[in-house]
Amino acid sequence: MNVALITGSAGLIGGESVAFFSDKFDLVVGIDNDMRAYFFGPEASTAWNRDRLLERYPNYRHYSADIRDLEALERIFQEYGTDIRLIVHTAAQPSHDWAAREPFTDFSVNANGTLNLLELTRRHCPQAVFIFTSTNKVYGDNPNLLPLVELDTRWEVAADHPYYEHGIDEYMSLDHTTHSLFGASKVAADVLVQEYGRYFNMKTASFRGGCLTGAGHSGAQLHGFLSYLMKCVVTGREYTIFGYKGKQVRDNIDSYDLVNMFWHYYQNPRPGEVYNAGGSRFSNCSMLEAIQMCEEIAGKKLNYQYSPINRVGDHIWYISDVRKFQQHYPEWAYQYDLKSILVRIYNALLERM
Repeated sequence: MNVALITGSAGLIGGESVAFFSDKFDLVVGIDNDMRAYFFGPEASTAWNRDRLLERYPNYRHYSADIRDLEALERIFQEYGTDIRLIVHTAAQPSHDWAAREPFTDFSVNANGTLNLLELTRRHCPQAVFIFTSTNKVYGDNPNLLPLVELDTRWEVAADHPYYEHGIDEYMSLDHTTHSLFGASKVAADVLVQEYGRYFNMKTASFRGGCLTGAGHSGAQLHGFLSYLMKCVVTGREYTIFGYKGKQVRDNIDSYDLVNMFWHYYQNPRPGEVYNAGGSRFSNCSMLEAIQMCEEIAGKKLNYQYSPINRVGDHIWYISDVRKFQQHYPEWAYQYDLKSILVRIYNALLERM
């Protein structure tokens, strides 16, 4: 039997992974204890998605386990053993601001939880492919040191800079920078994933995501930029822009496109790899540009306020260079640009509401 094990399986990327791999594996095992509701409140709960997945995919089996609980995880790994062929690790505490509230919780989930999963993979299914959803926040605020130019609706890197055409590559330094505590815990996890690949020759990869988004996102103020923004436009809830005149730029990748990257990696894995994984020049926007697009799609104006204080370690401009992945896996391609992503988010919100 071929088993895919997904952590954070009711979340955005985890849920997309369950759907994507359900017809490619005999069994999909999900691990998710809805910590998102603890982090961000009841409106961010992923229970709705857990129930949807259980109803829609007969070969999905759900475990409400905490990735910090080594004994609970060990029981799951012992049950399936070497039948586990793929681990997609998406479970995390994902917010800069929240991490500063409870540093022990943030680090134990992001770093210790990842170590638990890596070591159990090594003990019980060492030939499995291990995919980790890392983050561009491992680079800290080093991107803010780039030569940036202020335009009417966005910040942009100078046109003569090497990053202008394709974005930031995997060789940007992780040192001498402010990460936020969230970024620091993800750095620890990212390096662990690389180390298990290189030291133990395991099939591990860290995908350093830009803004991960999609119709399955349970957006909240502290996490889920496009989803929460669209929710505010639709409901009339007040939105707050934090710093940089609202011109900060993000590249946005739909959850389907990211999970499709995972699938290509799974079929030809390279031990200890690192890939930047975002919308690149194909799909990116500033906060102001995103607001305008959401308003056009919803036919409503956003009620928002501006705070001149930016979030600690936040990026002014970040666009991912995904050429390394494309060179390794040339058959992979984007399916969703920014407009189609926002339309999908809008329609999903109306359906859930």
